[in-house]
Amino acid sequence: MFIVQDYSLAIVFCFVTMLCWGSWGNTQKLAAKTWRYEFFYWDYVIGVLLFSILSAFTLGSIGAEGRGFLADLSQASAANIGSAFLGGVIFNAANILLSAAIAICGMSVAFPVGIGLALVLGVLVNYFGAAKGEPLYIFTGVALITLAILLNGLAYKKALVGSRKVSGKGIFISIAAGVIMAFFYRFVAASIDLENFASPAAGKLTPYTAVFIFALGVFVSNFLFNTLAMKRPVEGEPVSVAGYFKGKPYTHLVGILGGIIWCIGQSFSMVASEKAGAAISYGLGQGATLISALWGILIWKEFKGAPGISQRLNIGMFILFIIGLGFLIYAGA
Repeated sequence: MFIVQDYSLAIVFCFVTMLCWGSWGNTQKLAAKTWRYEFFYWDYVIGVLLFSILSAFTLGSIGAEGRGFLADLSQASAANIGSAFLGGVIFNAANILLSAAIAICGMSVAFPVGIGLALVLGVLVNYFGAAKGEPLYIFTGVALITLAILLNGLAYKKALVGSRKVSGKGIFISIAAGVIMAFFYRFVAASIDLENFASPAAGKLTPYTAVFIFALGVFVSNFLFNTLAMKRPVEGEPVSVAGYFKGKPYTHLVGILGGIIWCIGQSFSMVASEKAGAAISYGLGQGATLISALWGILIWKEFKGAPGISQRLNIGMFILFIIGLGFLIYAGA
């Protein structure tokens, strides 16, 4: 299988993760013109599963190092399979909430608040689960990112939509999504031998197998979580499964593309985790907050008409986030 051989390449992979995790939300924004997010999310989950299979049988099966996908799957212990699967279930619960928050308050708020919080808590969870990197720089980076999240929340509070204050429901749902999402990566990482991808311990999974099992967890749990979301939506009227099959092929493809984009990021992050460490690999990937906020502010104009103080607070958020990510990179170097 393909294995990252040095820290510098691992950081490049983490930046690809950042771009992917920060950009998939654009597909939801595109689909939202004619499509409820609950319907979009079915296609998104299919995209995640499809790419995990493609990755497992290509990058996860070629080369002389490591175990190939099928050989790895056949020797995996039930505990490690269960851990990766549970990671998918936890992620799915959080991501459905995040999708709801995007539908309510947009990418420029849902991501900085939800994913920013997931970054802070997730870095701590993953560091104490598998310590790697200089803790002083890791925690300094986390502290700066926490300040960035607070600035973004304040910017949103002061922003106006039309002539009224924006509801706090979107922020509340974003926070809930962030708290839950902070824990999914640790369960996936725990199923992998983070010390040696070339000769992983017996029973442990390779990154490609772990991502596939994770994607199965996302797919299977979606029948519970998304069905509940359709029956009790956070916004709008309940929708039925029949409505999903009325979507146009283009609309379905947009959702599948969103899932593929996200899963590319997840795969790159797990492959990078041996050299970068789980905490840094996850933390840099969740710098997706910066990418998504840029999409929301510059492309989707989600802060159009907001007072000047909101713009200045968002600039402060970007500065603190960039400095905080810099500390995370340096911590592993």
